[in-house]
Amino acid sequence: MKLVGLILVFVCTFGGLLIAMGFDMPKFMKLLMLVLTAMPGEVVIILGCAVSAFLVANNGEVIKGSIKYLSALTKPAAYSKDDYMELLSVLFTIFKLARTKGWLALESHIENPEESEIFKQFPSFQHNHHALVFLCDYLRIISLGNENPHELEALLDEEIETIEHHEGHPGHAVQTMADGIPALGIVAAVLGVIKTMSSISEPPEVLGKMIGGALVGTFLGVWVSYGMIAPIAGAMTAKAETEVMYFKCIKVGIIAFLNGAAPQVAVEFARKFLPHDVQPTFQELEERLNELPAPGA
Repeated sequence: MKLVGLILVFVCTFGGLLIAMGFDMPKFMKLLMLVLTAMPGEVVIILGCAVSAFLVANNGEVIKGSIKYLSALTKPAAYSKDDYMELLSVLFTIFKLARTKGWLALESHIENPEESEIFKQFPSFQHNHHALVFLCDYLRIISLGNENPHELEALLDEEIETIEHHEGHPGHAVQTMADGIPALGIVAAVLGVIKTMSSISEPPEVLGKMIGGALVGTFLGVWVSYGMIAPIAGAMTAKAETEVMYFKCIKVGIIAFLNGAAPQVAVEFARKFLPHDVQPTFQELEERLNELPAPGA
C-alpha cells in the first residue's frame, strides 16, 4: 500500500494540475515539458545537496540502517504473527525447562545457542542474531544467580531504550533530510533567478520560460519533501517501532516468569502485550504450545 501511496502522489499532483487547467491537454503538455526540461538540473541541486548533507551528518551504520529500512515500503512490519507465535513458543520451552530442571539446565543452550537442540526447533528465531543474543544474555544473568525481577526489569528497560534509539535513528535522519529539502528547493530557485537576471535582455517569452524553470526548484523542494521523503521517513520509523516491540515482548515474558508466573501464564502476559495485528489468539497459542515436544536438557 505504501508504494501505491507514492504512485498516487504523482497521479494526484499532475492529475490535479490537468483538472485545474480545464483539461486543456496541449497547454498541460507544454507546461509539463517546461517542468521536465528544468527538472534534471534542479534535481541535481536539491537531491544532490540533500544526500550529500545526509552523508556528512550520519555515520556509516546509520547510512546502512537507512538503506535497510527502505524495505518498509514493501514490508511495513519487521515481524509477522507467525514470528511472534514462534517467539512465544521459544519462551514457553525455555521457561518450562527452567521450571522443571532449574536454570542451570539452560547453560549448554545459552552458551552455544547455534548448536542448541531447543533453538534448532525454532529456526526463524535462531537465525535472528540480535534477538537470540539478547535472550541468551539475560538467561545467562539469571542462571548466574540474579533472579530479582526488579533489577532485571531496570536493566532490560535500559537496553531496550538503547535499541529503540539505535533502530529509530535512520528514520529520524531521513526525516531531518526531508525537513531541509524545501530550503534547498529555494536555493535552486534562487540560482534559477540569478540565471534569468543575467539574460534580462531576452524577449518576454524567453524570460517567461526561464522564470518558470526557476520556480520548478521551489515546487520540487516542497513536493519531494512532503510528498515522498517525509512519508518514507515515517514508514521507516514505524517499522523501527515494530522491531523494538519484539524485544519488549521478550522482556514481558521474562519478568512475568521471574515474578512467579507459570510458563504458560508468563507467555500469556507476553501475548497480551502485543498489538492486535500480530497478536495470536489464546486458542491459537494454546494449540501451538500443546504441540511442542517436552524440553530436554
